[in-house]
Amino acid sequence: MTEPFQTSARLPLDAETVARITDAVDRGLEKTVATLTDLVAIPGIAWDSFDREPLERSAQAVAALIRSLGVVDVEVVTEAKADGTPGGPAVVGRRPAAPGKPTVLLYAHHDVQPVGEESLWETEPFTAVEREGRLYGRGAANDKAGIMVHLAAFKAMLDAGADSGVGVTFFIEGEEEAGSPTFRTFLERHRQKLAADVIVVADSGNWKVGVPALTTSLRGLVDGVIGVRVLSHAVHSGMYGGPVLDAPTLLARLIATLHDDQGNVAIAGLDQTHHADLEYPEADYRADAAVLDSVRLAGTGSLADRLWNRPALSIIGTDVTRLEVASNTLQPEARAKFSLRLGPGMDPDAAMDAVRAHLDSVRDTVLFGAQVIFEPGETGLPFSTDTSAGPAQLMLASLRAAFGVEPVESGMGGSIPFTADLVEVFPEATLLITGVEDPDSRAHSANESLHLGDFRHAVLAEALLLAAAGL
Repeated sequence: MTEPFQTSARLPLDAETVARITDAVDRGLEKTVATLTDLVAIPGIAWDSFDREPLERSAQAVAALIRSLGVVDVEVVTEAKADGTPGGPAVVGRRPAAPGKPTVLLYAHHDVQPVGEESLWETEPFTAVEREGRLYGRGAANDKAGIMVHLAAFKAMLDAGADSGVGVTFFIEGEEEAGSPTFRTFLERHRQKLAADVIVVADSGNWKVGVPALTTSLRGLVDGVIGVRVLSHAVHSGMYGGPVLDAPTLLARLIATLHDDQGNVAIAGLDQTHHADLEYPEADYRADAAVLDSVRLAGTGSLADRLWNRPALSIIGTDVTRLEVASNTLQPEARAKFSLRLGPGMDPDAAMDAVRAHLDSVRDTVLFGAQVIFEPGETGLPFSTDTSAGPAQLMLASLRAAFGVEPVESGMGGSIPFTADLVEVFPEATLLITGVEDPDSRAHSANESLHLGDFRHAVLAEALLLAAAGL
């Protein structure tokens, strides 16, 4: 490994080189978007309940694209999950560094979320459609655009004659939307092939359209199932109702204990350790999150801290009787799935213990002694980075040159659990989290889209980064 990116906040490229790279990006942009359109058409979903063939086809398509750039060492690799079934196919392509030059690992993922309720889509989900400067389709933003940023940036660097000998490793995962079940195994088994000085994860977003961001923190994640059980079986609500509360009512009481009257998470032991320097205007948040005018925002502290550094708990699903089949009975059991986001510095294992302790603390009072259900789920560590390091400064300089405005150093309320694995397996590498999404991209939702202007800028920024990396 080399000592990478010894640079100041200025981009170490002369104006002529920047102009050549910019021209190369622009000359290739139409084909880049066309190739992205082709990738969107492949419905590669890594969930076990979906056909695996499109996922395999997606991996092979990405591998072919990497080979088309002159990269010879390209392979599609699949690791087994804990139950022995195959994980999602990953693509690894390597262009070794010249002697004394650093290596950059470029990460994205080719699998996508299911489309959900198709009636909510205004266009066919797997047919990319350009409209008013945006490209609509599942995966157009998350994260097939990330793949194409990497590929187009590398090609632009080569076409511009700006290859500084930097090593480039493409790592395109195939199971991120399914929770990356074989990710850690993959990293450890292929550690030597994936070793790099800098890792660029193209799976985040920008501050807003036209304003780039380098993601400096991510929240961790704890999830699981909570619930109550009050009867051994359902009974008639008229004959027995009154002395005992039904399970859905008690579940509602339980859920209500998870927040205080101001909307802060009320689970003891989840203490904030980081504070945001950046302000997120409330009007922008309301517009970005489509909050109804009548809704008062929850929680205390700055809005940026509430989004990035404080815990946030949501109920994302329930198991109760559906209205269309409801009968006059007291329901014996009800369950809910919770998703708890953790700020940087918070320990997921300690947070899971805190959830369990909270349930125990309300059992005899709020729940009238009902049996408590607690099924721990997944955990993921939060992430934070120091942007004073050379690679981060070079990334910021590249974003500044490509977008023509000052980039923002921002946290992100979401979680990318595999970042902790990257940090642990490659402790000497600098991790840079970038992306092409914006508040209107609607990743994971109907009508997902990519802003094509920002996509072009993202390609240029990464091409500048790669060209400058070996200097």
